[in-house]
Parts: sequence; C-alpha cells; structure tokens
Amino acid sequence: MDNQSFEQSLRNYADLTVQVGAGVQPGQRVLIESPVDAAPLARELVRAAYRAGASFADVRWDDDQVVLARFEAAPDDTFETISRWRVDAEMEVAEAGGSVIAIRATNPNLLGSVDAGRVSTHQRALATYRRPYSRIQMSNRLNWNLISAPVQDWATLMFPDATPEEAVQQQWAAIFAATRVDQPDPVAAWKAHLATLKARRELLTSKQYHALHFRGGETDLTVGLADDHIWGGGSADTTSGITFTANIPTEEVWTAPHRERVDGTVVSTKPLSYNGTLIDGIRIRFEGGRIVEASARQGEATLRQLIDTDEGSHRLGEVALVPHSSPISRSGLFFYNTLYDENAASHIAIGAAYRFNVQGGIDMSEEEFAAKGGNSSLTHVDWMIGSADMDVDGVLKDGSHEPVMRAGEFVI
Repeated sequence: MDNQSFEQSLRNYADLTVQVGAGVQPGQRVLIESPVDAAPLARELVRAAYRAGASFADVRWDDDQVVLARFEAAPDDTFETISRWRVDAEMEVAEAGGSVIAIRATNPNLLGSVDAGRVSTHQRALATYRRPYSRIQMSNRLNWNLISAPVQDWATLMFPDATPEEAVQQQWAAIFAATRVDQPDPVAAWKAHLATLKARRELLTSKQYHALHFRGGETDLTVGLADDHIWGGGSADTTSGITFTANIPTEEVWTAPHRERVDGTVVSTKPLSYNGTLIDGIRIRFEGGRIVEASARQGEATLRQLIDTDEGSHRLGEVALVPHSSPISRSGLFFYNTLYDENAASHIAIGAAYRFNVQGGIDMSEEEFAAKGGNSSLTHVDWMIGSADMDVDGVLKDGSHEPVMRAGEFVI
C-alpha cells in the first residue's frame, strides 16, 4: 500500500469510526483515548469528529512503557493509587452528553513478567473508581466506540517472520480488512452488515430460549438465559436516541446469561490477553451459575485473580454467538486482542452483564436486576469458546432442544 492509499484508508477508518461507530452528533463533545503509538489515527479521529460537527474533540494519551515502568519499579504498597483525572475525563464527557472513542492497542503480553498481584490490586482499585462510568456505558447512556491500531510489539507478535516495519504494515492491512475499510464504500458495507446482525438478534430475542447448550471438543456447557432477555448485536441506540456501534469490528450477537443457571465444563479455543498477560488453555467448570473449578496452561495465576475480583466475577455476564465463517476467522489470523478475536469465535464473559440485555434492566435496582438473572461485577472479560466443531442448541422452557448452530455456523 503506497503512502497516498494508506492516508486515504486512515481517513476512511476515522470517518467510519466517528459516523458508524461512535455516531457523533453535531454539537457533541468527543473524548478520544489513544496510545501515543497511534497518534496519526488519533489526530485523524479529531479531524473526523469536527467533520461530523463535534463542538470539541480532545485526546487522552496512554503509553505502554510508562505503564510497564510502574509495575516493574513502583513500591509494593502503591498499586491502589490511580490517576482519577483519567476517569474523571470520561465522566465529564458522559455527563455533558458527549461521546467517547477508545483506541485499545497494546503489547498483549506487556505485563506477563511482572507480579500478577500488583496488576490485580491496581485493576480492582481502578474498576471500583470507574464503576459509575462503566454503569453509564453498560446502560447505553452515551454513544461510545472501541477500535484498535498497530503498535510495534503487538505487530511483531502477530507477524514474527516479518521485519518490524513490515509487521506494522501487515497489521494495518489486517485491521483494514477486518473493519471493511478496504472495501470501496466502507460505510455502505457496514450498513448492510449491521442489517444482517439486527435481523439475527431480533429473531433470537423472539425465541426467548430458556438456555443455550454448547457442545464441541471438551466443552459441554449449558448457559441459562436471563428472564426477559434481549439479544444485542451490531448497532444500538442510546437512551437519548443516538444510534452507535460500540465495537468495530463486530460479528457477534449476544445476551445476558442467568447468573444462577450455568452448568458444565467449558474450554477456551483461543488465548486471552488480559491486563497485559496472555492466558491460554482456560478450563472452567460451573455449578449453579458459579465457577467451582478453574485452570489454565498459561497465565493461571492471572486467571484466578480475575475470577477473585469480586463475587460477580465468579459468574457470567455475557454469552455471544459468532459464526466460524466470520471474516476474522476466515483470515486465519490470531490477533492477541479480544476486540478482534472475540469476533472470530463464539464467546462468554466473566463478570457484569449489560443492563440493556434485560427488558427494563437499565432502570432496575441491583436487586431487581439480579432477580431477573442479571449479574453485576467490577469486571467484564470476554474469552473465546467457539470453533468449527461447536454445536449450539436453544433449550425451550419445556426442555426440548432446537438447533441454533451446527459446526460453528448458524442454522436458525
């Protein structure tokens, strides 16, 4: 890709993010969260936001090396200290009726060699302070979007046989393909794709399955679904009526499990990069909705600390279906980044459920939400369980089954 083509693709990516992803409206404030390595994209997002009529667009910068230096060298008793201003910036924009766009790009194993206890202590403190903002985000009270961009260490992990420069170029090409930016009219392509996801989520909502039964490989898992659940997928509307698409790319439809009705064993089909540590070979057994056994071939200490975040992190907050033939799956690439890898395989999430996945859930108390089966937690972490061998049945209230997916593909 020559420089002129790349610059046009970058502009297309920014316009797609602002228009279809965040759904920025005239007069809105926009906060862009970006690693310093993704500065060219962040700057293009600012320009795209103003093209969409934003009143003010600002950037909050992140840096892997600053993060790593802290976890390697800071005193042991300092990891409950957080930079509150970083979260306050998000709250300020949300409370002003603005939009938040986050570029999540990092070395997937950045913190793999540091003390997992330091990371979990910091993560818990951050999640606790950030909970009011997370509640706004998970209740669709603002239009937000999550995308990614290459960073050197991530690119070389994905493409180990390439030179550093070639790896970044190949990663850009992979991202442009996964997000449909490489198509002649990315916005039109996304509108057609979102229509397909809408039809699928509406059909599944109308079924009101009592549970989903996953069978494939070493997985035999029954995931009960929350009472009066609603399937999400593709675009959504904020409580004020703004249409947005939270993740680009997105290939999933998802809903809220019932926090007390998950039983069986599930084994991951792809590694998970969580808080700078790779976790691979996850194997978890549930009884009555709660995790009773958990192990991993790599990163087990981090997995256990994730599960021990709070009571809600011992349960599920999301179940998502993704066809094995999705573009990211067909690419054969493993991104080491949940934003992409979760769109290559069906997945589940430990932790909080999205309020909008239960009818009336946005306005419910914690107790009312739990009574419907919704789960609450400081965390929400997706990990992949789907494959070409996975069959999924919808379980009706009378106990009968009907096929939803066979060999990783929708048949419903």
